[in-house]
Amino acid sequence: MIERGGEAAKVGIGLGSALAIAISWTQNQSILWAIFHGFISWLYVIYYAFTRPGGLAG
Repeated sequence: MIERGGEAAKVGIGLGSALAIAISWTQNQSILWAIFHGFISWLYVIYYAFTRPGGLAG
């Protein structure tokens, strides 16, 4: 039997990395920063959301 939680975790990690890379590339135009932000994925996405005007912090 396949564990569905494991599959969901893999998809979540992939989505977070892709989102972080896209945001990083848009902001920095640097492949090195995009790779770094891809590694820390959701941390960067959350940081970005809180530090942008109109983001989660309002």
